[in-house]
Amino acid sequence: MHDSLVPGFSVSGDSDGRWPLVMASPHSGRDYPAAFLAASRLTLAQLRRAEDAHVDSLLDGVHGVPVLRARHGRAFLDLNRAENEIDPVMIDGPMAVTPHLTDRVAAGLGVLPRVAAQGLDIYRRRVTAFEAEARLAALHRPWHKRITELLDRARARHGYAILIDCHSMPRPAGVMPPQVVVGDRFGGSAAPALVALIEQHFRQAGWRVARNAPYAGGYTTDFHGAPLAGVHAVQIEIDRTLYMDASRLVRHDGFDGVAAQMAGLARLLLASSPLLGLGPQQREAAE
Repeated sequence: MHDSLVPGFSVSGDSDGRWPLVMASPHSGRDYPAAFLAASRLTLAQLRRAEDAHVDSLLDGVHGVPVLRARHGRAFLDLNRAENEIDPVMIDGPMAVTPHLTDRVAAGLGVLPRVAAQGLDIYRRRVTAFEAEARLAALHRPWHKRITELLDRARARHGYAILIDCHSMPRPAGVMPPQVVVGDRFGGSAAPALVALIEQHFRQAGWRVARNAPYAGGYTTDFHGAPLAGVHAVQIEIDRTLYMDASRLVRHDGFDGVAAQMAGLARLLLASSPLLGLGPQQREAAE
């Protein structure tokens, strides 16, 4: 099987570094190549349960700022994993990258997921090394290369850059679970003042906010976040029931309000981040 891949993502907004902010939606893609669907034991509806459905559309009100939107479904390739987070049992043949067995890989949630939602096995057969490498080369590497380019341009112009990686989550367990989880890799991917500003924004919207629990950020925040160098990466997880019927993946009346909060967050960060001292020199002096 050879998957014919369309371009893996789109970028809207200005890409010349004029804004210090970049936003991304890596898990809302809904394109699934026909050859992949033929090799899957699951229906399209079951595969789509792995998506962060409609998160890309929640960012439609963000203007000017570059916004990356993935096109391919997360069950096909997970952009929020390292390219070597691969289960070798899934692969038929040797790969150029050496598989790295993490807890996520063991759970079937590597860069090439083995399972979709509810832990359902995706594949009828093993994925060839050629297929795996083709997906990494066509989708994963260009996505992170583009993020790096945008952040580098922003930092060169402003002295710092901010990446907001946008996701949705199932409602966490508990009586009063968080509705928004802000992840900064336990302080490793962004300045505390920036994270606190983001939390305050969502609390003022009336939502319950948690930091790093149960989501501290994935590969994207870990790889791109370098606060001592002036690059700050924050993952945002939004309770998907705030904006859609999660069982049918259909928006409801709450969608516009959540979209307005995401646009408001972008405006807040553009207005307030110059005051936070996010550049490398200021941060090092503060510590």
